[in-house]
Amino acid sequence: MKKPELVILTGAGMSAESGISTFRDSGGLWDKYPVMDVASADGFARNPRLVHQFYNTRRRELLSVEPNAGHLGLKELERWYDVTVITQNVDNLHERAGSSNVLHLHGELMKVRSMKHPERIYELTSENLDTTPDTRDAYGDPVRPHIVFFQEAVPNIESAIDIVGSADVVVIIGTSMAVYPAAGLVCYARQGVPVYYIDPNPAPVSGNITVIRKPATEGVAELIDILRPKN
Repeated sequence: MKKPELVILTGAGMSAESGISTFRDSGGLWDKYPVMDVASADGFARNPRLVHQFYNTRRRELLSVEPNAGHLGLKELERWYDVTVITQNVDNLHERAGSSNVLHLHGELMKVRSMKHPERIYELTSENLDTTPDTRDAYGDPVRPHIVFFQEAVPNIESAIDIVGSADVVVIIGTSMAVYPAAGLVCYARQGVPVYYIDPNPAPVSGNITVIRKPATEGVAELIDILRPKN
């Protein structure tokens, strides 16, 4: 019997309890770094060394943390659902928790890609974390973080729209609902599809959305109780 399709949209609040610095909250990364200096196409063109250093630091931070109970709970939901996670996060905590299908909208922190041939994407390791403007791939080409900078298109957005459009259940976790185009994805859910929104400080929402006003770890536990088959 085919499992129902569960699509989960995650943002920074999903990983915050693991110790990953959020961007937009008070005291977050954008309070410490000018966003357009370290996360925009213009910033990278202007000072690539600074941008490489910024993401080197983020990678070291990522290796120091573990998936939290929320990440692990989403893996548990695969017992009953065909789960796809669409994440705005660039960390790999969903994958490390065992989630089978993860689509990254904004890139992946542990990867870099060729600046001359963007289809050439390389996975970094804990022994090979740092890059600089002088880093070259096996073809002698410079590399850049495999991150979707501000001012760049989101290449996976069309795939994400299609996935949300086929969902039987949609869940939103830990997002401000302020970053577009990701924030608009829920609008592509079919009429009548149940939507759950987990966040301790949820953004105002309209329509038939069930709000679970809890952090990701507690909210996912409640979600499992709701979505677990009752027979």
